[in-house]
Amino acid sequence: MPHDQNIALSIYLRATKPCPEKVINCLMQRGEFEKIVAYAAKVNYRVDYPYMLQQVVRSNPTAALELAKMLNNSPNGRLMEPNTVFEIFMSCNLVREATAYLLEALKDNLKEEGFLQTKVLEINLLGGNPQVADAILANTMFTHYDKAYVSKLCEQAGLVQRALEHYTDVADVKRVMQNAANMAPEFILSFFGTLSQESSLEVLHEMLSRNMRQNLSIVVQICTKYSDPLGPENLIKLLEDFKSYEGIFHYLGAVVNVSQLPVVHKKYIEAAAKMGQFKEVERVCRDSTVYDAEDVKKFLMDAKLPDPRPLIHVCDRYDFVDEMTNYLYTNNLQKYIEVYVTKVSPQKTPQVIGKLLDLECNEEVVKGLLIAVGPALTSADELVEQVERRNRLRLLLPFLEARVSRGSTEPAVHNALGKITIQLNREPLAFLTNNQYYEPAVLGVFCEKLDPHLAFVAYKQARGECDDALIKVTMDNGLYKDLARYLVEKQDLELWERVLKPENEGENEPPSKRYLLDQIVQTALPETRNPDEVSTTVKAFMQADMPGELIELLERIVLQGSDFSNNKNLQNLLILTAIRANKEKVMEYINRLDNFDGPDIANIACAEEHGLYEEGFAIYTKFAKHTTGDEQAQHNVSAIVVLVDCIKDLERAKEFAERVNIKLVWSKLAKAQLKQELVSMAIDSYIKAADSSDYCQVIDVADAKEEFEDLVKYLKMVRKNIKETVVDTQLIYSLARVNKLAELEELISVPNVAKIDSIGERCFGEKLYEAARLLFININNNAKLALCHIHMKQYREAVDAAGKANSVPTWKEVNLACLRAEEYRLANIAGLHIIVHPDHLDELIGHYERAGRSTELIQLMEQGLGLDNAHSGVFTELGVLYSKYNPEKLLEHIKIFHARMNVNKLLRACEKALLWNEAVYLYKEDNQFDAAVKTMVDHSSSFQHDLFLDCVLKVRNPEVQYKAINYYITYHPLQLERLLQVLTPNIDHARVVSVLKRADAISLAAEYLKAVQKENLTPVNEALNDLFISEEDHAALKTSIDEYDNFDKILLAQKVEKHELLEFRRISAYIYKRNKRWTQSIELSKLDRMYKDAIDTAAESNDADIAEDLLRYFVETVNDKPCFTATLYTCYELIRPDTAIELAWRHGYVDNVMPFVIQYMRHMHDKVKVLDERTAPPKEEVKEANEIADNIINGNMLGNNNLMIGDGNVGGYGSYNVGNNMGIPDPYSQQNQYNQPNMNMNMGNYGQPDMNMGNFNQQPNNNNMGGGYQPGFQGGGNW
Repeated sequence: MPHDQNIALSIYLRATKPCPEKVINCLMQRGEFEKIVAYAAKVNYRVDYPYMLQQVVRSNPTAALELAKMLNNSPNGRLMEPNTVFEIFMSCNLVREATAYLLEALKDNLKEEGFLQTKVLEINLLGGNPQVADAILANTMFTHYDKAYVSKLCEQAGLVQRALEHYTDVADVKRVMQNAANMAPEFILSFFGTLSQESSLEVLHEMLSRNMRQNLSIVVQICTKYSDPLGPENLIKLLEDFKSYEGIFHYLGAVVNVSQLPVVHKKYIEAAAKMGQFKEVERVCRDSTVYDAEDVKKFLMDAKLPDPRPLIHVCDRYDFVDEMTNYLYTNNLQKYIEVYVTKVSPQKTPQVIGKLLDLECNEEVVKGLLIAVGPALTSADELVEQVERRNRLRLLLPFLEARVSRGSTEPAVHNALGKITIQLNREPLAFLTNNQYYEPAVLGVFCEKLDPHLAFVAYKQARGECDDALIKVTMDNGLYKDLARYLVEKQDLELWERVLKPENEGENEPPSKRYLLDQIVQTALPETRNPDEVSTTVKAFMQADMPGELIELLERIVLQGSDFSNNKNLQNLLILTAIRANKEKVMEYINRLDNFDGPDIANIACAEEHGLYEEGFAIYTKFAKHTTGDEQAQHNVSAIVVLVDCIKDLERAKEFAERVNIKLVWSKLAKAQLKQELVSMAIDSYIKAADSSDYCQVIDVADAKEEFEDLVKYLKMVRKNIKETVVDTQLIYSLARVNKLAELEELISVPNVAKIDSIGERCFGEKLYEAARLLFININNNAKLALCHIHMKQYREAVDAAGKANSVPTWKEVNLACLRAEEYRLANIAGLHIIVHPDHLDELIGHYERAGRSTELIQLMEQGLGLDNAHSGVFTELGVLYSKYNPEKLLEHIKIFHARMNVNKLLRACEKALLWNEAVYLYKEDNQFDAAVKTMVDHSSSFQHDLFLDCVLKVRNPEVQYKAINYYITYHPLQLERLLQVLTPNIDHARVVSVLKRADAISLAAEYLKAVQKENLTPVNEALNDLFISEEDHAALKTSIDEYDNFDKILLAQKVEKHELLEFRRISAYIYKRNKRWTQSIELSKLDRMYKDAIDTAAESNDADIAEDLLRYFVETVNDKPCFTATLYTCYELIRPDTAIELAWRHGYVDNVMPFVIQYMRHMHDKVKVLDERTAPPKEEVKEANEIADNIINGNMLGNNNLMIGDGNVGGYGSYNVGNNMGIPDPYSQQNQYNQPNMNMNMGNYGQPDMNMGNFNQQPNNNNMGGGYQPGFQGGGNW
């Protein structure tokens, strides 16, 4: 009958009872896999996708691939692990589909999926599709696969380039590179970029050693591309090891133009030479600036190339001309020498000529070279030096004459020509005098030993450049006259200094110097008519510090008659030299000479270092007689300056001033007198001079000397001329000092520029109170006026002035003065203005207290309470005063004004006065509850129980509360319970118990402890237990133990186990029992004959040994049959039957044991019956197993050809173990549902009877009762 999947699907979807497995089966047959995922998510059905995919793979691989991709890309996340999908595809050998799926699933390239990346490459490389793997690797889709394994597979598959990309071991790389000829050169070049330097060199070495001819080209390319990373030195050594100069040439030829390594250029030169590439050798030698010239030169000389031009380039560039000349000359290459000096480097001809002369070359050859070079040699200096050094200078005579004839002005040419002329004595003086191109220093040295006069002539032509040499040659050879004339004509002071001054200080004058001086005085100066030469000579003598010789010279010129006798400069110089060297002749020169600079000479003579004051005074007076007007006055002023400043003769100066009667002279005299503090004389001189300029100095000196009478006269004169503040100020002060108060008052009443305030302060400071009063009234300075009234003891006026000033410092001064004068009413008036300022209140109180006027002070402070601007300091200080002087009022004051006080300060005052009640009140109002409690604890006189409880509850420091507890224990034990009740929420009960124990006051806090025991604290429980023991309250102790278990139980048991009361000993046994110390508990019960307690303890222990020991105790020790029977009943599950029967049989307790035996046999019978029922095989299961086996045998497991998704159980595909090779489940695995019976039936550990013995033996862990599945049963055979 045909099936309609569409109708079936519609019915399944609309069914009342969901049947998801049917719906999914239909969707699978329709190929609508995406709907399966959506439907399963909608109905929350778990689909067995692995089984589904396995079924689809076998029938439609393409659909299976689409299904797998859909499961991988599901919006709800990946529904199947890629590894599972891969295994399913590979189970059917579907390499293409598996590859396509993994490429989709692994597109994220995750590290944890690396093994799958390896798998996809492996199946293609081993499965005959290496091109697929090559494409995957080329696209770099994966990076986490096993590269070592894949590289081996690539090599096996023939993908050598891919294998090479993945190999990291150098040995593998070298093995693969054996096939380098089959690889693309571009790939090999790029591949070497991934290798390290060491690895690259090893691979290159391997390539050359395997087949150098075949691989040389690619090796050279590699070397060229990676020259810098691999190192040119390493690459050169590599190629040299194989003697591949061709490789070196091609490699270095590509890099030599850009390389800066000397070894590269040198090795390239060597390789090019060995390859016969001489043009390249010449090019590099000519153009390169990098190679080591010494090494290259040595190589070229040793190589002896047929063309020496490379060597010539190297030697020319690096100045190896001597070695080159030697090489060319010894190898008969003279033509290259001529080419070198004519075309390559003509400027190095001197070096070539010098070397050829050293090699004893024929002179004609040398002359030929010089002729060939000709004008090309631009400078002959070095040539001359080279030839002269070899003493062959005459060889150059034709060459030199030829250059001179061409107009050469080279000094070297003319020097050489001059030396030849002097040697040949061909009119040398004319040559030295007329030739201007030679170097005098050179020829002078040359002539010194031949003819000193010629040397002098040569040096003289140097125009000063060879003066040292000239001086030396003339002095050494006695040419003093020539030297004297040269010095005078030269007019060079530096030259004079070198001649006249000794080389070393302290040396005696040599005779040659005296001879030179004589020639200067006797010959050189008389011959000259040039005044500049004379002047320069005189200056030279002055600079040489030769005053004696200079005076001698000047006297001959000035005093003995000459063309320069009236020369002002020479007369000045003669007087000045005498001032320095011969002071006795100065006055003579002043009187004999008239044409000199008098004032200047006088200034020099009056200088401190010379001290010729009389000579200076004489010069001023001499020149004053011959002048008039201002110039005459100036000379007179200068003269009196000499008298007062230098000679310091004021009497003579006064006489001179009276004689000339000039104001400027009087002014100078006045200054000198003022400097000597002759105030009266100085003021008289100032008045005669009408000089007001120095009024500041006059005021300072007169003020210091207190010459106020004279100062008043001077200041009145000054005030007529100038209006300055300092003048008016000092005049007013001076009038005050001379007590001319009427003039003072008149002066300050008219306009003036005086600083009256500073004068008033000064007068006040100097106790001129009346004058100060007038001044302060004038400027309305009421503060200072009040102080004046105080000093004048006018207290009422002082208060009025202070009121106008309204200044706190003024009020303080007035208050203190009135207080000292016992004007208390006035003092309080001033005090009321002070106390409103907090900064000054303490000082005011100090004044009153030091005066002992506490009553007046308290009155003042009480008056201040009503002020509008009264501050907290007033209330606080009044409280402090009450604490000191009137403590009865303090508490009332605190209660009224505590909110406006400085509590801390008043507290210190209360503590100092021992006013503890007031202190406690302040602490409480200031919320300082800790301090309040401490105060009441430390000072019992302030203790108030209710107040204490109120404060202690609010303290911040918990330690205060524990201190309060100790205090109550000591001083108020009856109220301790109340205190603890109040503190219960805030205190640590364990610590309180510790405090109570130390004070032995547990009994005082019993109710407190009972109230807090609900918190089950160990210290509280132990304290109460100890209290109950001491009070012998066993019922309370038993209740405490049962309800609160947080205490040291064993310790408590030990405490009461020997108590004289039975109930306490029973409590000890009870505690041992609760702590599983069964033996100790039973022993205590035995001692007290509390057998019921012992039997209950043994039963609770669940220990057979303990129960049997107690049973033996009842039989063997106390012979108590009722207890024996009770033990068997109570401990039925613990006592082994063999033990009970043996004890009963041996002691005649058979009747007592029979109930136990009967019960045991009944239980044994029931247990065996249950075991029989459980171990019998069920009939239904046997039938089901047979049916499953028949289906397997007949191969009809699936029923028909359709997919049997709906034939499974409701749980979907979960019953098929796909993970275990996707096989059919083992139906016999259901045997696991039938567990082995548990033979421990909680009937006691009764052992099986041994069939070979007459008693019962205990078998450990005897749970095997002869069941059908227990092999090796030692009783009745196998079931």
